[in-house]
Amino acid sequence: MNARTPADASDSVGQDEASRSVLHRGERVWIETNCYVDLWIELLHHFACDPHAALSFTVTQAFEGDQFTFPKFSLDDISRLYGLQAQELAIYDALEAHTCEQVKRGHVVVAEVDSFYLPDTRATAYKQTHTKTTIGIDSIDAAAKRITYFHNAGYFALSGEDYEGVFRLMPDLAGDVQALFPYVEFVKRARPPLEGDALVKRSIDLLKLRLLDRPLSNPITQWRAEFPEHLRAMLERDPAYYHLYTFNVLRQLGFNYELLAKYIAWLNERGADVPVEIQTHAQSIASEAMVMQFRLARARMRSRADQCTECLDTIEAAYEKTIEPLAARFL
Repeated sequence: MNARTPADASDSVGQDEASRSVLHRGERVWIETNCYVDLWIELLHHFACDPHAALSFTVTQAFEGDQFTFPKFSLDDISRLYGLQAQELAIYDALEAHTCEQVKRGHVVVAEVDSFYLPDTRATAYKQTHTKTTIGIDSIDAAAKRITYFHNAGYFALSGEDYEGVFRLMPDLAGDVQALFPYVEFVKRARPPLEGDALVKRSIDLLKLRLLDRPLSNPITQWRAEFPEHLRAMLERDPAYYHLYTFNVLRQLGFNYELLAKYIAWLNERGADVPVEIQTHAQSIASEAMVMQFRLARARMRSRADQCTECLDTIEAAYEKTIEPLAARFL
């Protein structure tokens, strides 16, 4: 495993750059994806695995009526590629006790926790608002009340009162009989990871399976049919709704295709011979989604509708030149 030095709890996610996965370094349109994808990128890097090989999930993204499919790594793919198994951890005792046991066994505990107690969210949620997020705990010292953990694109430490909050040890939290147990998984090494040509071949085999699950029609076309109503809601509701909408629509769409572009580049570097135009069009979806997010922010501030026709034209056309040509190459 890679040696990692946790950033101080007061440091930002952007620090400790050299120890992060290459997917979290260099130029990117979408600096963050969602907490689950960013977490797994760093967990795979932690286990000395290349996360590029598991990015085929990006070709299955569909439009779900009010949002785009929330991109997530396939745990089955992670098992087949890297020999890592993520299993649900039954929480029947204190989360702290279960975490101690699993970490003692060399496992990483992936737990849903409250961002209110995560110092690395200082700019957004820490001591401000209660929001659910997912972290990966790789070390714990119960006596010192300290953990180190992966969150988003970084690696951090917390202690003291934050430790008690994360594990719900404070009297008011521990005594809340209405509180439900969190959803928790643990990650363990079941067998050695594939490497070299074997890794690339297995990745392409999984890509072929994912392409069979691609949307039957252009999801951007479906989205733009609903977009006028989405725009109306953004202009009528409070600013918080804009942020929720753009996170679940523009960000999930944009980063998904930026990761697909990086996946295609990775395949080509290993001799897969994917036309470079497909990678270019995937990246253009990511870039234009960011442009559209800025346009919607301006429209929201001015209370003036912007149908973003040019952005939607570009994204819709780029999708047609990305997914179907990719399917034609591999199926």
